[in-house]
Parts: sequence; structure tokens; C-alpha cells
Amino acid sequence: MHRIARPARPPPTRPHRADLAITGTRLLAKAARLRTAWRDQLVRYATVDDFGMPDDYPFASTVDVSHLRPVAEGRAAELAEEGRYFLETMLEGPGRDLTVFREYLTSTLTEHGPLRVSFDSDLHLPWPMLAVDGGPGQDGRPDPWSDFLGHRHQIEQTGTAYPPIQPPYPARTRPVTSLNTDDTLDSIGRAPEVRKLLEDRSHLTVRTESRGLLDALSRAVLDEDVMYFWCHGQFVADGSAFKQLAVRLSDDRHIDADLVRRHRRRHLDAPEAMFRPFVLLNACHTGQSAEGELEHLGRALVDLGAEGVLGPQIEIPQVFAAEYALAFLDLYLAGGLTAGEITQTLVRRFAREHGNPLALTYSLHCGIDSILELTP
Repeated sequence: MHRIARPARPPPTRPHRADLAITGTRLLAKAARLRTAWRDQLVRYATVDDFGMPDDYPFASTVDVSHLRPVAEGRAAELAEEGRYFLETMLEGPGRDLTVFREYLTSTLTEHGPLRVSFDSDLHLPWPMLAVDGGPGQDGRPDPWSDFLGHRHQIEQTGTAYPPIQPPYPARTRPVTSLNTDDTLDSIGRAPEVRKLLEDRSHLTVRTESRGLLDALSRAVLDEDVMYFWCHGQFVADGSAFKQLAVRLSDDRHIDADLVRRHRRRHLDAPEAMFRPFVLLNACHTGQSAEGELEHLGRALVDLGAEGVLGPQIEIPQVFAAEYALAFLDLYLAGGLTAGEITQTLVRRFAREHGNPLALTYSLHCGIDSILELTP
């Protein structure tokens, strides 16, 4: 299911709906293939020296690849074609309902937005990385950037996980934030500037050990506007048939969805409880779930009250991740812009200014309308 709305227009009274012919297992396999293509085409792309040996991995080592713009645009065009293939394959199948739905969805997504699109599914798919055939750009030449859904529109994924209804909270003059981090990453890229931004413009709590984070989650009131995770993310085996996504701070404890739920679940129905942050999970893979299962760290946080979760779909280079966090938090902490507006803005900014498509790998799990309310 999906929801599409144009700004300042009411949503449709009846949603368009059709059953897909493709199975969830095949969709997850194709999603894994698309993520792998992004990793191989960008993160692992290497220039070569005079002897044909790898010389540099520009997308992994720097943010500004505008000096390689022809290469970047060529790879963006290839990845846009992969994204179109994914979308077309997902919508293939017989039957009038599916045919009508396919024509409606593809024609709507191809319009010159901006649209606000919510894909309602328990299958965590890389929606911003999918693409349509947007035709030539304003100068008449092919424009691969504008084909991507995350460039054309504001995109989020919802599902069974949706923030519970909570009472309104008064706006405040200074936001409350936390930095949950592995201190070995303190000096990478613009990470020091991200910390200084949080210190200068918010009431900041820094946590470097899992115990501090779990203790905070165990309290009924955890009143933070933004929870920022700057740490490692990976899939770990837990004895079940599937690996679980977990993050790790400075110690070696893996923090997965079940551990977060165990420490927070007792407060779900408590009237005095408070937990409503927007969460930036700036660690590898935190925008996706493991193949074949639906549990997801971001989903758990949303179930427990988080307004939304933003994280990358792939092994994101740390230098880029720090740059992205600085840009996102700078805009979000200023108030006035929603998370959906900011993610689309950053996709376009990184493409225009740096020739870099990696901002498309960041996906919103709920939170498209999350905004920081501040008093003057």
C-alpha cells in the first residue's frame, strides 16, 4: 500500500490498492541485489594508477567527487536503470487491478512533484533508490539524478510499526539531544563539527557505553527531541535462522531490536512516560532489515514512540556519513523544515554540489512530517 499527497491538498478519500504478483522473498532478494549494486558501483569503485592497480576509492574516501562528475553521472545513470528495473519487476503481473494500479503509480511518480509518498509495507525496501523514467532534464539532456524517487519526491516507509499516539508536548527554546557513539569515530571526517553543533545548539547528553544508553531507555521519561547514533552497525547471529541488525557503541555489546524493546516495553502504556525523539541512526545498514525476517531496529524504536528513524541502506562510508549528519542536523535543529523536506533537499544538494548520489541511500522509516517545534 502507498499514500501520495501533494502539498496543501487533502489526501484521496479511497486508497489505490492491488495485490502484487511477486513474493516477498523475491522482493527482498531484489532489494539485496540493488543495495549490492550501489556498494559495488560507488563505495568500491576505484581509480587506477599507471600500472592498472587500484589507486583511490573516491566515493569511500571523500564527499566531493565533482572532479569525477562524468564517472559519477554515468554510475548514477546505471543505478537509476537498476532502480527502474526493480520498480517495474515489483509491479509486473496479470490482472486488471494490478494493471490499473501499475499505470496509476508509475504515471503519478513520474509527475514533476513535489509529492509526499508513504509506502506502507513490512518489507524494508530501498524506496529512495528506486527510479522512474523521468525523461530529459531542463536542458534537454538525460538527467539520471531526477529519475530517482528520493530526488523527485519526499519518501518514507511505514508499516505495522507506527508511532503511538502521544499527548502534545510544549515547544521549547532549546532542543534536547543525545549523541550515542563509539568514541573511536570521534575524529572521522566532520564528526567533531557534528558534536560541536549539538553542543552549541541543544542540551546534549553524550553516551559512549551501552549501559548508559540502556539505562536511559529503561527510564519512563526519556525526553529527547533528537537521538543521534554515530557508531557501527552490523548483522549478527543470535542462534535463530536469521541474523539481527545491531549497533555497537564503544564497548562490545550488540544493541538490537529485542534488547531495546526489553528495556523500554514496560513504559508503553504508562501515562507519565515520555519517548518521542526523531532518531538519526548513522551506522551501516540501519535503514534496512535482514533478509527473510521483519524485525528491525528502526521499527522497534518507532513502536516504542520515536517519531521517525533515518538511516542508510548500505555500508555507508564514514566520511560521507559524518558530512550527511552535519547537513541534516544543521537544518533539523533550526526548525521550520520537516525530515521529509530535509532528506529530499540533501539528495539534491549532494548531487548538485558534489556529484555524489550516496544521500539517496538514506531512508526514512516514518517521520516524513517530523519537525522540531521551537519557541522564539
